[in-house]
Amino acid sequence: MRIINLIENTEGKVSCINAHGLSFYIETKKHRLLVDLGPSADTIRNAEVLGVDLKAVDTVILSHGHYDHSGGIIPFAELNPSATIYMQKSAIGEFYSDNGEREDCERYRYIGIDKKIAGLPQVKLIEGDFAIDDELSLFTISERDEEVPFTNSRLKEKKEDSYIQDDFKHEHFLVIKDGNREVLVSGCAHNGIVNILKEYVRKYGKEPDTVISGFHLMKKTDYTDAEAKEIVRTAKELKKYNTIFYTCHCTGIAAFESMRSIMGSQLKYVHSGEEVNLRWRKTAPAGV
Repeated sequence: MRIINLIENTEGKVSCINAHGLSFYIETKKHRLLVDLGPSADTIRNAEVLGVDLKAVDTVILSHGHYDHSGGIIPFAELNPSATIYMQKSAIGEFYSDNGEREDCERYRYIGIDKKIAGLPQVKLIEGDFAIDDELSLFTISERDEEVPFTNSRLKEKKEDSYIQDDFKHEHFLVIKDGNREVLVSGCAHNGIVNILKEYVRKYGKEPDTVISGFHLMKKTDYTDAEAKEIVRTAKELKKYNTIFYTCHCTGIAAFESMRSIMGSQLKYVHSGEEVNLRWRKTAPAGV
């Protein structure tokens, strides 16, 4: 399996653009796929720089209904009109960020997808869990045992004339089977990375070997004591798993460094344009 980050927030490969958003290119035995397409056509440019042939992609997974994961879909579809794009039907919703009562900007800023995406003929709208084939499957959250990230509090969905708390039913997660090993890929883990792992174990009957995900813990201001403690608690929970974690994008460097101090080499950061040097914690049988 080959996994390349096409774009994320931090500078990585010198020739690649970094921007607030996320996209991964993944090669498996059966597929050439993309998980998200970043905030814009910059994702397409980075793919060219990295030698990734986007015309060969057969599958696209949109992790949830936000612009910074979907902005490159329209230009990608012009380049490759045949790849099937999987997204939750609810990802078409009206999603906003609440900036609070400020004089320098509007309170509610639209952060949803370009509505033209839903009209693309190659888009497959799904509701809930979905098996693509014996290698790829998607699952959603049906139970949340733990709190969601504190950064979710400002994220809203517009229903008629009201802005309500986004419940992130539009978020789903990709599972890739590679022999006896399994990779779990998430976008921002708005449902909470610990909740997602618990749901994975409920549905797949074991821990994932590898997780690739943002953790949605990034802030532009300093963390409160309660927020800092939540980051530590999350790291301690992840450390219990026999899993290697690769993170990026919305985790934020400050939160990553805090978690890394607890998780050590179990946690890696993937920067823009970097290839994931995939490591497995679990030992697979010979020949796999």
